[in-house]
Amino acid sequence: MGKITRYHLDPRTGVGFLLGRGEVLRVIDPEGEQVSDLVAFRRDDPTEWLSSGRSIDYNNTIYLTTGHMLYSNNSQPMLTILEDRVGKHDFLLTPCSQEMFRLLYNLEGYHPSCFGNLVTNLAQYGIAGHQIPTTFNIFMNVDVGPTGSLTIGPPLSRAGDFMELRAEQDLVVGVTACSAEKSNNNRFKPIDLEVYA
Repeated sequence: MGKITRYHLDPRTGVGFLLGRGEVLRVIDPEGEQVSDLVAFRRDDPTEWLSSGRSIDYNNTIYLTTGHMLYSNNSQPMLTILEDRVGKHDFLLTPCSQEMFRLLYNLEGYHPSCFGNLVTNLAQYGIAGHQIPTTFNIFMNVDVGPTGSLTIGPPLSRAGDFMELRAEQDLVVGVTACSAEKSNNNRFKPIDLEVYA
């Protein structure tokens, strides 16, 4: 492991950064039970982005973990999961947003959100809100019932658990420390990131 770049995400914040082909991103839950939304775009063409549908389709599972490849909307490899200490994450639900808090929780007024944090932190790379797709919700615990109903439970991650992903192309990446109460067992915590070659 060579030089390591570290990012610390305070609760309910996010970050945008460049991840080069072959570099590894480690997403760490330092305290446990904290979701981290991740999105990625091809660096030289942001109309190509990380695709939930393609990734689920080509891996034939909604529970993506060690050894699985994550694909773009153009069916190109974007990220490979090298190591996963938790084993259960979500790639079905969109990032929490102001509209979600209003429609699902009847909350009026400002509420920090993953969507808002991604929009703010990806703007420097020319990526706008309408380009942000379904995020890969690392550590999020979603069960699918027999009728297709979804139940969100506390994340299974414990303090120090992590996921490592290797970039398969040059990327722009956005990551959050999720702002949704229900996703994080009603307590907001930080997320730590490490990038290395």
